[in-house]
Amino acid sequence: MTKRILIFCLLAIGGLSFLCPRIASGSEPGAAAGAEPGHGLDPVVLAGVAAMLIIAKLSGELFERFRQPAVLGELIGGIFIGNLTLLGVTMAEPLKTNDVISALAEIGVIILLFEVGLQSDLGEMLEVGWSSLSVAVAGVVAPFFLGWGVSAYFLPGEPILVHIFIGATLCATSVGITARVLKDLGALQSREARIILGAAVIDDVLGLLVLAVVAGAIKAEMAGVALSSWQVIIIALKALAFLAGAVLGGRYLVPRLFRHAGALETRGVLLALAIAFCFLLAWLAALVGLAPIVGAFAAGVVLDEAHFESFRDRGEHRLEELLQPVSTFLTPIFFVLMGMKVDLRNFARWELLGFATALTLVAILGKQVCSLAVQERQANRLAVGIGMVPRGEVGLIFAGIGATLMLPNPAGAVEPVIDDATFGAVVFMVVVTTLVTPPALKWALHPVRRSRGA
Repeated sequence: MTKRILIFCLLAIGGLSFLCPRIASGSEPGAAAGAEPGHGLDPVVLAGVAAMLIIAKLSGELFERFRQPAVLGELIGGIFIGNLTLLGVTMAEPLKTNDVISALAEIGVIILLFEVGLQSDLGEMLEVGWSSLSVAVAGVVAPFFLGWGVSAYFLPGEPILVHIFIGATLCATSVGITARVLKDLGALQSREARIILGAAVIDDVLGLLVLAVVAGAIKAEMAGVALSSWQVIIIALKALAFLAGAVLGGRYLVPRLFRHAGALETRGVLLALAIAFCFLLAWLAALVGLAPIVGAFAAGVVLDEAHFESFRDRGEHRLEELLQPVSTFLTPIFFVLMGMKVDLRNFARWELLGFATALTLVAILGKQVCSLAVQERQANRLAVGIGMVPRGEVGLIFAGIGATLMLPNPAGAVEPVIDDATFGAVVFMVVVTTLVTPPALKWALHPVRRSRGA
């Protein structure tokens, strides 16, 4: 069965990646050259999104058959169609730079971080204790400086802020991938799982704070302002103040807002208000100089199922269930687009392959430092360190943001903080760290080893 699915997926991916962009480019039979469309939407968007969604689902299904996260399949599917130029097929190239598709992908990231926030419980974060906090801090600090050092060694001609940003891409842990692995192993209730998941959530918060500080420093550099240590502290405090203000303000205002909204009988009120709240906080985050995903995450943390009792009383689904179709549509577009931007020709350069390998090794090693920070003596330290390894969607989001930030190079020209070659190295790191975690965590949590560590 898996063999037939593999053949079907490969044929479908190849056919769709060739046919849909071809149709979108206006090269189907009967298309008049230079003809003006009868509407304002470029057909590239319609055919491109259709192709990207089908490719995402087929490749995701294939990877799930091999017990790997579907997100990896979406990413690999994007890499496949993005590198059809190696076979002389250029029809997919317009999709990489299409503004509408890029906007849909960005909205998909915002929805994704909103979902992550919804799954993060502040009460549980406070209950996990100092062990998860110390693991999270170690899991941010060690990879950050290791990544900075590797970047400085392999990219000596780049500005220091580039090295700092690459270090930042190694900070956060993919809580979704780790949670899924632990669930598949039936270990969600174990001591190690509670430490890992609590630390992974705190990791995301700290990673977003690091991103806010580094992105703020890069924007200041572009504006010609030399940042002092005090100004860096101000950026960090601003990020903390935004998160604290959003959470505290939301806890006070959101229950009242949704209590009154529960009196409305129009269908879809809960989903519409929740997404509007997410977008509003994402906009406010951008307004104060932070990444919009910081606001989206804060919006998810603020919203609690207790706020939606009036909606549940009349039989409506939970917010996470309502949000799932939106996420299913938009989030894969982001991952496929990120994969399409990886140019495999860059890996023919030995120095880049060495950089990608070194980046992956320090990404894994940096998270192993977490095991030293576990304060519970009976916990399986090895399992905790391995559980913090996968970067998944979080690393891709950071790299995608870096591709949009600009810095002047030594020659005075403006270039992306994360160029195409470096982006490929980060994707390589994301893929490897995500692939190695499930078997390694299963090995570390083997009943014999777990009983020895208990």
